[in-house]
Parts: sequence; structure tokens; C-alpha cells
Amino acid sequence: MAVTIGVPRETAPGEHRVALTPDVADRLAKIGYEIIVERGAGASAYFPDADYEAVGARLAERSDALGADLVATITPPEDELGALQSGATLVGFLQPLDRPDLSASLAAQGVTAFSMEMVPRITRAQKMDALSAMSTVAGYKAVLLAADTLPKFFPLLTTAAGTIRPAQVLILGAGVAGLQALATARRLGAVTSAYDIRPAAREQVESVGAKFVELDLDTADAEDKGGYAKALAKDQQARQVELLARHIAKADVVISTALIPGRAAPVLITESGVEGMSSGSVVIDLAAANGGNCAVTKPDERIVHNGVQILGPTNLPASMPLHASQMYARTLAALVTEFTDEGAFTPNFDDEIVQGACVAHGGEVVHERVKSLTDSLNG
Repeated sequence: MAVTIGVPRETAPGEHRVALTPDVADRLAKIGYEIIVERGAGASAYFPDADYEAVGARLAERSDALGADLVATITPPEDELGALQSGATLVGFLQPLDRPDLSASLAAQGVTAFSMEMVPRITRAQKMDALSAMSTVAGYKAVLLAADTLPKFFPLLTTAAGTIRPAQVLILGAGVAGLQALATARRLGAVTSAYDIRPAAREQVESVGAKFVELDLDTADAEDKGGYAKALAKDQQARQVELLARHIAKADVVISTALIPGRAAPVLITESGVEGMSSGSVVIDLAAANGGNCAVTKPDERIVHNGVQILGPTNLPASMPLHASQMYARTLAALVTEFTDEGAFTPNFDDEIVQGACVAHGGEVVHERVKSLTDSLNG
């Protein structure tokens, strides 16, 4: 009997993506899996049931999709963990560093859980990097949102009514989302600049035609082994905010993307920093789900503070569900395919990808960092 992969409909508020698209379902079926799709699972991402049936997937009830040997999700079915089989595998964005309790619940249920955002950033795992894929979507959409909100043009325009100067766009955090935002803003004609505490980011920022903002701050040891930014000491953080303020004040648009895995987002724009911006300016805070890089951000709200509009979207990829689903599905399938042997998902628990992404197995939380968090919850 073929190993089953279940694709339940996403039920989190505002979530329109689907974990597997028909083309990827077809690819997995061809290596031996039986694909079970909850009816309507892809509808909000513009993938009708007929497209899944056309590639041989079986349409079924929700309980069938959740009861599969491997359940592919975007976000975990938190209220339905009991529907997962003991011994089954769950793959999705599980937020283990922010929600270690969920990893503990999955372990108690006897589920093997792989968290897509924990896939290590190594060359071999690039095709499985769902977090970077979704950050690409978020960075692109953030600029479109900013352009729609800003009461100015982005590009330089020479008209009969005079010359319009281009918008000044500042990106805080030059990771995948930040670099995509820079490239998109430049395509729209804005003058772009970016700041990142990682000195190595300079070359990447300049490669997309933006100016790198350099502060008088020692950040030589600001990057961890995984390529992520490390938290600054309190005095460095305060100095960073102080030095950034004058650059923020000159910007028409600030898009902030700075995150530190497992920690609250660093505040880079204080309330007084917002008040130093010109009326009509825009802040798009992509770190809103983790507390925000702007002190006045409210998640999933648009607020006006001293004439500045601050938006805190927490799930921009879901607003572009078709391409976001395609990109996510490909990364998930790459993970599954990497550890498929004769039509079965057989991860090697000595493999560094598995060790990085697997958070629960055999009734225990197995990821060292997540386990330390669950242990602290239990006192």
C-alpha cells in the first residue's frame, strides 16, 4: 500500500495558501506517494479540486487528509492535533522557537514533526528553504503596499507641471525580504538604501543598486553561523537606534525586516523616530508578528502617528497565494523527496538537515534548542 500524503485546507485566519499545488502533487505521486487532498484545500489559492483530480490526487474529507501518513501544511492544525496519527509525520511552519509548547504537544501525540523554518541554511538545503521563499514574497509585496499607501510617486517624473523627485526608500534588514524589497523599489523608480548590522550585507545591498547605510558602530560579530543577525548588547542597540534616526527621518518609506530567530524583534524605530519623519511618510513593519521593529506598530493594523502611516502586516505571503503556494510546495517537496526511499519518507536522523528541521520524534522533542525551551516551560 502506498504511503499517503495529506493536504488539509488551511484554517488560520487570513491564510489563503495551500501546502501542495497540483503540479507538485503530481511530482510526488510519480515517486510512489498517494496524495489525499481535502476538498477545497486549494480553492483560495486558485487551484480548483479538478486540477488535483487531473493529476491523480484523491479528494476526500478533512479527517482523511489529517489522518495521512505524512500531513503537509502551511500552519499546524492546532485544534485538531488529535486527528493526526501516532507515528505520522507533520511538515509545516511550526514556530518552534516562538511556540515550543506546540512541539511538545506534537511529541506527546507521537507525531514526527518537521518545521520548515528550521531547515539549515546550507548549500545542500537551499531548495528546501521555505522561509527564504516566503520572505521573497513578503519583500516584494511590502513595496507594493508602500507604493499604494504613500501619497507620492515612487519614480522621478518630468512633466509639464514640473519635475517630481523620486521617493526615498530605506530598508532596515537586508536579508532575503529586504533585498527583494530593494530590488522591487528600484524597479518602481525609487532611490533605495538599506541598513543591516551584518557587514557582509554591504555587497548584497550594492548588488541591487542600493546605497549601504553605514553607522559608527562595531558590528563585526553580529552574524551567527547560520547567517542570521545576532542580538546586540543593550548599549549597542541604543546607539544603533540613535544613529539610525537621522536616516529614517529622510525617508519617504521605511520597510523594516529585522528579526532574530527565537527572540522579540529589535526596536529600530522609536516613537520619537516616527515623529521625526515627514507627514505622509510610510512605515511597513514586516517584523510585526514578533513585536515589530517600530515601537508604535500594531499587528495587522494601519495606524497614523503624527501624520506617518504605520502598517504591520503579519502574513503578506498569504496575500499572493498562487505563487506563494507554488514556491512553498516546491520547498516542501524537496525536503520530502530528499529523504524518500522506495516511495516512503525515511529521514536519516543523523543527517544535518533532519537534525536542523526535525523538532519532534519518537515521543520526544528532539531539537536541542527547542527542547531547552520546552524544559524551561516545565520549570
